Amino acid sequence: MMAKPGIPYKTYLPEDQLPTAWYNVRADMKNKPAPLLNPQTRQPCTPEELGHVFCDELVKQELDNENPWIEIPKAIRDFYYMYRPSPLVRAYYLEKALGTPAHIYYKFEGNNTSGSHKLNSAIAQAYYAKAQGLKGVTTETGAGQWGTALAMACAFFGLDCQVYMVKCSYEQKPFRREVMRTYGANVTPSPSDTTKVGRQILAEHPGTTGSLGCAISEAVEAAVSQEGYRYVLGSVLSQVLLHQSVVGLETQTALRNLGVKADVIIGCAGGGSNLGGLISPFMGEKLRGEADYRFIAVEPASCPSLTRGRYAYDYCDTGRVCPLAKMYTLGADFIPSPNHAGGLRYHGMSSILSQLYDDHLMEARSVTQTEVFEAAEYFARVEGILPAPESSHAIRAAIDEANRCTREGKTENIVFGLTGTGYFDMVAYQRYNDGEMSDYVPTDADLEASFQKLP
Repeated sequence: MMAKPGIPYKTYLPEDQLPTAWYNVRADMKNKPAPLLNPQTRQPCTPEELGHVFCDELVKQELDNENPWIEIPKAIRDFYYMYRPSPLVRAYYLEKALGTPAHIYYKFEGNNTSGSHKLNSAIAQAYYAKAQGLKGVTTETGAGQWGTALAMACAFFGLDCQVYMVKCSYEQKPFRREVMRTYGANVTPSPSDTTKVGRQILAEHPGTTGSLGCAISEAVEAAVSQEGYRYVLGSVLSQVLLHQSVVGLETQTALRNLGVKADVIIGCAGGGSNLGGLISPFMGEKLRGEADYRFIAVEPASCPSLTRGRYAYDYCDTGRVCPLAKMYTLGADFIPSPNHAGGLRYHGMSSILSQLYDDHLMEARSVTQTEVFEAAEYFARVEGILPAPESSHAIRAAIDEANRCTREGKTENIVFGLTGTGYFDMVAYQRYNDGEMSDYVPTDADLEASFQKLP
C-alpha cells in the first residue's frame, strides 16, 4: 500500500487475516522462564494448586512452555471481530514535526470501548471462566483499563465481576470507575477493610494509597473464599502475554503487507502485557535466527523494576498469598508514589520479559513522568490522538529514537504500541498543564529497604 508523503494512512488487515491462534514465545526461548513456586513449600506450583486460583484452561496455558501455537476459540475470535484487526498507522505528521528521516509506525489499540489492549485477554479469560461454569471472577486494576475491559467481557458472558482498584486511581479516576460499574462490576478501593489481607496492609501502612500488589492480594483472597469464583489477572502472567500476542501478530502481518522491516520496536512496561504482546512474534523471529530487531521496554522512573530492580524470586503481591515468581522486582512491599500518573505501578515484571531481558535480548530504559507528558501532549497536537499516560512512555522513547536517527542521519523503521486513549486521565494532564506534576524517583535507600525483604 502506497500513500502520498504527508498524508497519514491506516493499514487494516482483512478479517480473514485475524490470527487464528495465539503465539507462545516460550516455545522458542532457549532459557525458559523460571517456574512459579508455591509460597509455602517453595516447590514449583502444580496444576492442582494453581487450579484453586485460576480457571483450569488458563492454568494449562500458564504452564505451557512447549507449544508455539494455541488455537483461539471461535467465540473469542467472533468477539475480536468487533474491534480487530486494529490499525497500524504511519505517523507522518510526527515525522514531519520532528524533521526526522526515521519512519514511525504505531499499533493503535484504543479503538474499543475499554480504550486499551486489555480487552484482548479479558474476553479470553471471561470465556474460559464461563466455559468452566463459574459464577464470576475477581481481579485488580491500576489505572482502570484492565478493570474496564474485564467488566465489559463479564457483561458479555453474564459473569459477576469484582474489581479491587488501587485507591489512588479510584480517587483520581472516578469516571473510569463508573464505566466499570456501568458494565455491572462491583468496584472496591484497595487496600480495603473488606478482606483480611486488606485490613492487614492498612494496619502496617496507615494511610497508604495502595499499589497493584495490594489489590492483587485482596482479589485473590476474594476469589478463593467464594465458591464458584476464580481470580483473573490483566498482566504479568504468561497466559496474558499469550492472549496479547494478537497485537504483535497483526503488526507483523501489516508490516509484511507493506514491505516494511521494523528496526526498533518499543512498548511501555509495567507488568508486561502490552510490551510482551507486541514484541512476542518478532522476538520469535529473533530467537529462531530469522531476523534481528532492537526491542525497548520503557518504564516509569518512579517504578523502575527492569532498570533498577533485582532479578530474583519474589511474591507477586503485597499480602504474600500468591505464588512466587522469578522476575525483575523492586520487592513486594514497594509502593510507588501516589503522584505517579500512569498505571505502570507494579513492583515486578513478567517472568517471560524478565528472562529475555536477563538474556540481553531486549533493552530497558526509565523516564520521568514530566518527560512522558511532554511527549504525550506533543503527540496529541501533531497526530490528533490523546494518548494514555502508559502508552506515552513508548511515545517518549519513539521520539527519542527518531531524534537519534536525525543526529546519525539514519532512516530506520520505528514501531511502538499505542495501547489506549487518555480521556479518563485528565486529572494527570491537568496537573502537568498547571505545573503541579513532580518527578518522584525512589532513592537507592528506598529500594534497598524493599530488597531486604525479598524471600
